[in-house]
Amino acid sequence: MHLELNRAAISTLVTTFYDDIRHDPVLQPIFDNAIGDNWTPHLERMVDFWCSVMLGSGEFKGNVYGKHMQLQGIEPDHFRRWLGLFENQVRHLFDASVADAFLVVARRIAASLQYGYFGRADAA
Repeated sequence: MHLELNRAAISTLVTTFYDDIRHDPVLQPIFDNAIGDNWTPHLERMVDFWCSVMLGSGEFKGNVYGKHMQLQGIEPDHFRRWLGLFENQVRHLFDASVADAFLVVARRIAASLQYGYFGRADAA
């Protein structure tokens, strides 16, 4: 499947990716502790985030780093799993060049957060 890069496709990515997260035995408890029953607003926010990044929409306003640094119990394996699930979805939904562009951003975010948690960007 190769979707055209637009808001609808990003919404599909966010929905399917977070479905994977919610079924992952390692990541699901971390996300449930952080998000609780607020999945709908979180998914909408993630669509806004990825539209801002990939489409230049500018609709996301927030502090990704600061928000994530509040979470407890984060381990390097969480980043490996998150990136693996994300890569599977973007490669399934988009052609290689679009998937690669998503992954550049995802890996950059993961590296920044890993630096914050573990003092180095390559903990995963």
